[in-house]
Order: sequence, then structure tokens, then C-alpha cells
Amino acid sequence: MLVLGRKPGEYVMIGDHIKVQVVKSENGNLRLAIDAPREYPITRGEIYEESLEKKQAMACV
Repeated sequence: MLVLGRKPGEYVMIGDHIKVQVVKSENGNLRLAIDAPREYPITRGEIYEESLEKKQAMACV
């Protein structure tokens, strides 16, 4: 895992097609803007983990 410090307005590129930019940073909270092609799904972490748990539960049935 790569951990970076970024200020509002700064960004990181993932490959040539995905840009993650810090839009706002306040009181330990961040707002990120993610610019990626439509074929790359973007899912919040808690939703992704919930989906994994459901898949694992169904595999055990």
C-alpha cells in the first residue's frame, strides 16, 4: 500500500486514466474527486466490503 500526503488541489494518477484529486481537507475529513473511464467501477469501501460478505455467505450455502 502506498500512503501519500496531498493538499487540496493536488492529485495522484493511477496509470494514465485514473486521477484522484483532493478537493477539500478540513478537520481530518477529506473530499476526493475521482476521474476514471466508465468501464472502471468506483465503489465506496463499506459497500465493497458488504458485497464481499454477501458473496462469501452465499458461497457457504
